[in-house]
Amino acid sequence: QVQLVESGGGFVQAGGSLRLSCAASGRTFKLFAMAWFRQAPGKEREFVAAISMNGGITHYVDFLKGRFTISRDSDKNMVYLQMNSLKPEDTAVYFCAARMVGSGWEQGYEYRYWGQGTQVTVSS
Repeated sequence: QVQLVESGGGFVQAGGSLRLSCAASGRTFKLFAMAWFRQAPGKEREFVAAISMNGGITHYVDFLKGRFTISRDSDKNMVYLQMNSLKPEDTAVYFCAARMVGSGWEQGYEYRYWGQGTQVTVSS
């Protein structure tokens, strides 16, 4: 069992940066691959980025590469999403997710555990 709590969302102007954090409970955190998803109003949830159990592999949705960076600190049971050069279209609720096994990175059904989300609003 893993419980996930996101933080770090907020209101930022276009071009600004935010760093989202996801705190995970449980002693098995190192066994989980982690990901960030987001959902904008009126849109479906979409994959943002993922990181492997040991942090050695990262995967990003193509259109966010170079602006967003996922990282983890397994000693602290934390996952981060550094978001730079933010755009109004990045406005969404951002969710942290965890999985132990899976064949792909981008499908939400691969992830068993989810946080409650944190709101990111980017103004133009």
